[in-house]
Order: sequence, then C-alpha cells, then structure tokens
Amino acid sequence: MARSETRPVVTIRSTAGTGQSYVTRKNRRNNPDRLVLRKFDPVVGRHVLFREER
Repeated sequence: MARSETRPVVTIRSTAGTGQSYVTRKNRRNNPDRLVLRKFDPVVGRHVLFREER
C-alpha cells in the first residue's frame, strides 16, 4: 500500500504531561484540525486526552 499525503502519520502526546505518546494516521480531508483522542496513559494509569503534535 502506498503512502499518501491525505493520510499522514501523526504523533499524539499526552496532555497529562507524562511524555507518553502514540503514533497513528489521520485523514486530512475529513479532519483538517489537530487530532484529539482519549487514550490510556500507562504512567498515570487512566485514560487522558492525547493531542496531535506538529
């Protein structure tokens, strides 16, 4: 499968300040704004918001 500029790889970092991050892909056409997902942060031990870094 070819890499696409409409679905780039993005890094999302924890808003809890632990430095935990995930790597995911997003569709720029459907989500042009920064991605915000609620994911598990193992350092804190609970789900927190993760925001897209640039």
